Amino acid sequence: MFYAAAGIITILCIQVTVKKSVRTAINRILATLLGIGVGFLGFWIFGFTPLALMFTILVFMPLAVRIRIQEGFVTCMVVMMHLYAEERMDLALIGNELALLVIGVGVALVINLYMPSLEKELKAMQDKVERNFSKILKEFSFYLRNGESDWDGHELIETPNLLAQAIKLASRDVENRLGRGDDTYTSYFVMREKQFELLERMMPIVSTLNSQVPQGLQMADFLDKLSDSVHPGNTAYRFLDKLRQMRQEIKETPLPKTREEFETRASLFYLLREMENYLYIKHELGKNKDGHTGNKQPQAMA
Repeated sequence: MFYAAAGIITILCIQVTVKKSVRTAINRILATLLGIGVGFLGFWIFGFTPLALMFTILVFMPLAVRIRIQEGFVTCMVVMMHLYAEERMDLALIGNELALLVIGVGVALVINLYMPSLEKELKAMQDKVERNFSKILKEFSFYLRNGESDWDGHELIETPNLLAQAIKLASRDVENRLGRGDDTYTSYFVMREKQFELLERMMPIVSTLNSQVPQGLQMADFLDKLSDSVHPGNTAYRFLDKLRQMRQEIKETPLPKTREEFETRASLFYLLREMENYLYIKHELGKNKDGHTGNKQPQAMA
């Protein structure tokens, strides 16, 4: 009886992720049980009349919202309309409605279990982000050596949107896994997002340095090597050590004698600090992954 209702319930329970589908299924089952209880009271008091349906809705909604199962309202109303149409609430009819509910929810869960893996898309996004980072660092290096560049900077425009899409997709991938999902990609892209904010802050600083400053050429060499090391599987500690060594060498150089030299030295120190923060973000992520998951992919050195 009312077999088509099972299909409606199935459609209502299918969600974009497995975990969300499970939560929706549980909420709809609980909402339906609550609705049957409230509906029984309403039909007993007012009979099988529109007034009983109004009473059911007015009582059901506040209770459903309070226990956070309001998304099951439509499923509940489907069942209540069946009871209203039949004008009875015997065990056979209620059993039929519960069977339809279980069949609809069960089919939806089975369908959701076949969600395709997002690993391929996430890996492609990871590669694209790393290519953009490598290009940005390479252009920083080029400018420090030559004092000019014809780079159009489209990687700086493209990367924020790419990272936002990747974080959203990675979160969806975690939601498609029952149990404790592996959030490695989510952590990775969030880390890159923080690093990109630093790259944006570095750009105006890089533009104040030029090839006439010896330390600028040294920084260009550093950035050049760093750009070649933006890939999975490495760590950042070697570059952090190099930065600390560069800072110490700059401190040991003679004090600036002109305002221009002073401003250049200040910009250089600021750039060193930002680069250290950039690498430290990755270094901390690597330590956390090593401590909890055994150095799993994806990781990035720079």
